[in-house]
Amino acid sequence: MTEDVTLKITDREGTTHEVLAPTDMAMNLMEVVRSYELAPEGTIGVCGGMAMCASCQCYVNSDHELPEMSDDEDAMLAEAFHVEDNSRLGCQIQITPKLEGLEVTLAPES
Repeated sequence: MTEDVTLKITDREGTTHEVLAPTDMAMNLMEVVRSYELAPEGTIGVCGGMAMCASCQCYVNSDHELPEMSDDEDAMLAEAFHVEDNSRLGCQIQITPKLEGLEVTLAPES
């Protein structure tokens, strides 16, 4: 049985979108943003989700407990622009039932 979670994603223009994301397809947040076309093509997930470009950087606005940041993600964010304390790479956030109600804002393009 498919279990979807509801996410609130604020795009780079400031519009908030409430979207459904499947938890049974091994998707990450960057892929959800791409599938709903919430960022212009070619501006998000440029590296294909390998934590090598920071084009999918987002700000986590809700108090969800996310998996610990990997060394690769931490290193990429150390080199990225517009980094805040709540910055994460969308490609490193797997969609799971625990993310129900997650609220994020896409970081500005570098």
